[in-house]
Amino acid sequence: MTGKDKKANIAFKYRILPDSRQKELFSKTFGCCRKIWNLMKADRDKAYQENRKTIYPTPAQYKTEYPFLKEVDSLALANVQLNQNKAYREFFKACKEKKETSWLSKIQVYQEVKTFLHYEQSEWYDLSW
Repeated sequence: MTGKDKKANIAFKYRILPDSRQKELFSKTFGCCRKIWNLMKADRDKAYQENRKTIYPTPAQYKTEYPFLKEVDSLALANVQLNQNKAYREFFKACKEKKETSWLSKIQVYQEVKTFLHYEQSEWYDLSW
């Protein structure tokens, strides 16, 4: 290898120290994401057990019944819907192909929020960590 072919990987590690308002925002966002996941899963399971049909609920339909969902970023809630759709799609694909579902042993437990920069009261919060 010549000097031109050598590549170096550089990594940066950041530590986020949120203030009390940011901690509250993160807590609300994670809590609302869990709430939306559980509501959509319950509705999907109920519809499948009653009609043997798959439905695709959206976070917007729960905002009238649960007004606190309007306080968090809608893109975080929309990503919950996308993640759940992918989980169901992969599960049923494995069932259709009659593969043994060993997905339970591969679950990584973590909390993340995928969204864009959120502007609130003259401060930027980067929630895409």
